[in-house]
Amino acid sequence: MTGRLVVVEGLDGSGKATLTSRLQSAAAARGERVATLAFPRYGDSVFADLVREALYGRLGDLSDSVYGPALLFALDRRDAAARIRDLLAGHDLVLLDRYVSSNAAYGAARLGGPDVDAGFPDWVRALEVERFGVPAPDLQILLDVPAALAEQRAMHRATASEDRALDTFEADGGLQRRTAAMYQVLAASGYLSRWRVLRPDAAGELDVPADLLDLPW
Repeated sequence: MTGRLVVVEGLDGSGKATLTSRLQSAAAARGERVATLAFPRYGDSVFADLVREALYGRLGDLSDSVYGPALLFALDRRDAAARIRDLLAGHDLVLLDRYVSSNAAYGAARLGGPDVDAGFPDWVRALEVERFGVPAPDLQILLDVPAALAEQRAMHRATASEDRALDTFEADGGLQRRTAAMYQVLAASGYLSRWRVLRPDAAGELDVPADLLDLPW
């Protein structure tokens, strides 16, 4: 029996790493064997490192392309597919910070967002799941944080860390808003799996339901 593959998705600065850590602690406290992995795998994957260089404008006009960086993101996950399957075989729960839907949401947003039917999410699904064979998630959790709040958090993070300057995606407020809209579309349509959508309260605090990881989904 393999473990469950659960993905945390959302904008840069939405709190994905924090939620992943909270879910890991909660599942471990229930006696589950838990593993985590975050994408892109900067420092561990040549594909992730190449796309980071593109996002900081260091690879010429590659950053202007939509499909080029998306392919590098996808190759990063293809490179990690065997590891994910191994983690699923040895754990009850595998938590991923970003996955295939992140590629679909950001790429579609770069092409214009929900108002432009470019078929980009279908292209990502065909590439990553069908062609590259990356494991499909069992559940995806969307942190539906207002783009303005996510941008504020990302700016604070960049200011506090000398090596964490905003990349071209993070610095584009319009792109972030279109990406948030695309995430909502993907969640509503059940893209790749079932989704749970979490929204912060007026103070920006997130209430995580106790049954969030309980089956059935």
